[in-house]
Amino acid sequence: MLLTISTTHTPATDLGYLLVKHPDRVQSFATTGGTAYVFYPEATADRCTAALLLDVDPVELARPSKGQKSPDGFSLGRYVNDRPYAASSLLTVAMGRVFRSALKGASRDRADLVDTAIPLEIEVPALPCRGGADVVGRLFAPLGWTVDAVPVPLDPAFPDWGDSRYVRLRLTGTLRLAEALNHLYVLLPVLDDAKHYWVAEDEVDKLLRAGDGWLGGHPERELIARRYLAGRRSLAQSALERLQAADGVAEEADDGHPEEVERKKPLVTLRKEAVLAALAGSGASRVLDLGCGPGALLEDLLADRRYAEIVGADVSSVSLALAERRLRFDRMPDRQRARITLIQSALTYHDDRLKGFDAAVLMEVVEHVDEVRLPALERAVFGHAAPRTVIVTTPNVEYNVRYESLDGHRHDDHRFEWTRAEFAAWTARVCAAYGYTAELRPVGEDDPQVGSPTQLAIFHQDTTTALTGEAGA
Repeated sequence: MLLTISTTHTPATDLGYLLVKHPDRVQSFATTGGTAYVFYPEATADRCTAALLLDVDPVELARPSKGQKSPDGFSLGRYVNDRPYAASSLLTVAMGRVFRSALKGASRDRADLVDTAIPLEIEVPALPCRGGADVVGRLFAPLGWTVDAVPVPLDPAFPDWGDSRYVRLRLTGTLRLAEALNHLYVLLPVLDDAKHYWVAEDEVDKLLRAGDGWLGGHPERELIARRYLAGRRSLAQSALERLQAADGVAEEADDGHPEEVERKKPLVTLRKEAVLAALAGSGASRVLDLGCGPGALLEDLLADRRYAEIVGADVSSVSLALAERRLRFDRMPDRQRARITLIQSALTYHDDRLKGFDAAVLMEVVEHVDEVRLPALERAVFGHAAPRTVIVTTPNVEYNVRYESLDGHRHDDHRFEWTRAEFAAWTARVCAAYGYTAELRPVGEDDPQVGSPTQLAIFHQDTTTALTGEAGA
């Protein structure tokens, strides 16, 4: 994979300062699936070109990371194939490793030049492009680039065969280098419409960081969010909501004077705030986050000193590893570390480690469980673990009509989504079986026709009912 960046800024060799890579040296960097090399084919005062060459090692790419099992399937096929290694997310990962300072817009030696737009010419000789050259123009032209995307024929000797799915890309424009690199960092995998790694919640943060200042106003932001986040609807929706919230600034009032418009909080933030408020109201000190995922709620719980003991439980070891990294377990002070524990546990089985807590949270969890397995979850959580307070959130399927681009469930892994009546019936059944009372609350904008986007229930143990911890089992 090859990417070249050229400039005719005077002196052109200032490009080396902006990239923090010396034009007189060839440098190599170990990166995912191979080795990245940076070198300068030309470096004069009039024109300077930096090249990033990623040499992919298919054996290294197929080798599992430390702690991972070897992937299933035809093992030899991962080594012996004719797969073309064209610009993809592998190249953007190498960019993040090699041009880290330049992506952030930092240069110790040319700080004044970091914020200066300079003439740039960028070439990618082989770029996979789902949708053809037209999509390339739709993505790059609104950002100030002059786009030259030439389809690569399947075989020049046989023109009747037509074009391949690859294009030769040439971009020219006058932009800040950091802007240009962040455009490439986001849009190369968008054009490929594929990523070589699992896309999790932290990818939303990456997208918004790299898209700061340009993604919110891009006419193709929905396409960009969907493809960058590997088609995961819930993540794309979260990214778009956060972009909308960040962009809600001044508009013209009726009197002709600009006034600041209240910024809408994204639903993911409103949901978390509602859960934290319910927890605080319960007076809990020892808290379970059941189905904690990569630790979004755990981060807030840990920051609140009222919670003396916090346990995050999830069936996925990958999610727990992401949570551990998100919370920076390796740098956490001992006193903080003593307050939190992560455990692998399936919520449809009895687990004595979850007993005796003041409160438990199931935030956007129940809809990921097959409906036939819900009674097992109820017995394990409300019957066996039996915390004094249980807080549950789940989507309101009636609100889905307000999402124009939504077709089906809000997340590909949702087994069901309830109406308000169905959620109320479920909470009533759980209360009757396990000795709880429940309070239902809306989360998000309460539409008069279809209700709020999220439903929340707060279950409190009914102390007047003499039920044991195994009630209803």
